[in-house]
Amino acid sequence: MTIIGLWIDNINLKRVDNFAKEKYLKVVDDILKNIENKNYINSLMIKNDLEQVTVLNKNGLETIYTQDSTFGNISILKYKSLNSYILKIKYLDEEYIFKALEQESLSDKTILNILVFLDIFALLLMFLFIIKILSPLKTITKEIKAFSNGNLSTRIDIKSNDEIGTLANSFNLMASSLEESIKTREELLRDIGHELRTPITKGKFAIENIDDFSQKELLKKIFYDLERLTNELIELEKLNISKLNLTIFSAETLILDSLGKLYLEDERKIDIKISEDFKIEADLYYLSIALKNLIDNALKYSTYFPIIIEVSKNEISISNRGDKLVKDFEHYLKPFTQELAQRDGFGLGLSIVKKVLDRHNFRLLYSFEKGFNTFKILF
Repeated sequence: MTIIGLWIDNINLKRVDNFAKEKYLKVVDDILKNIENKNYINSLMIKNDLEQVTVLNKNGLETIYTQDSTFGNISILKYKSLNSYILKIKYLDEEYIFKALEQESLSDKTILNILVFLDIFALLLMFLFIIKILSPLKTITKEIKAFSNGNLSTRIDIKSNDEIGTLANSFNLMASSLEESIKTREELLRDIGHELRTPITKGKFAIENIDDFSQKELLKKIFYDLERLTNELIELEKLNISKLNLTIFSAETLILDSLGKLYLEDERKIDIKISEDFKIEADLYYLSIALKNLIDNALKYSTYFPIIIEVSKNEISISNRGDKLVKDFEHYLKPFTQELAQRDGFGLGLSIVKKVLDRHNFRLLYSFEKGFNTFKILF
């Protein structure tokens, strides 16, 4: 609106100058024709609001029209700051200077400028009013982000009767309900974990008194499977409610931490290739569990060793020689899904991997090429 106002003002100035030039050229022509008739010139001055002056202040004067004639020169000048006009007539050896008297203060141009200014002022007031109305949205956005990052005690302190106040109150009610639900879920999870681990531990102690070796080993495997299933289920559930502890570490650190969680009988089964180490901002504990599960699956289902762990810019891939997955990759990312011929485990490994990577906004890709299954994490 400011630019439009200046543009309109400039157009109006040119239009007014042209109008003034046409008007005063007629007056000048009339004066030249009757230069000897003093009474007629006086009547022209009264009729056109002119005043004859002897001294001319040349500061701020600009020429809008000038023309030489046979007997002299005529000029139409303008005081830019005052918007008043000067008629300068040189006839033979005499010079006549006429000043146009000031017109009404509120001309069309002035009124238009005032209207443009009022329009800009109204827009500014509207802008400030909208900013005032919408400023609580910054607070709401900040608190919602904090809640999504695990700060369950976050509440929005906005007291107003408009739609934004209703939104804030609705969020607070939802947050309180979710916090209570999640706390109840955490308590239930701890109780279930404790109640399941206690009989498993007792059972592991009890089977040491069994003399039959075959029965003893079978029971050991059963209790081991129960304990592993319990731990995996609890870990999977904790991922839904735990807050990530983000730190910065290298890809090499992640691999070493993941291998530390495995029970490797022969380290020659793994070949590590680091072409370009890089930094990762993530929860090292959960991310190392995800990578450990991928390495464990590669070791478990490989038909030829070593498996290959390769690190390049912003990605880690785990490759093993074996059969291609029978079903679509997305099928294996669901809990309790695996190949029917490979029932060693409970089908939770890849589900945990996907949930960990989703929490970090990382991606997991699968490909099969030249007899190798490759699982790749994109950071």
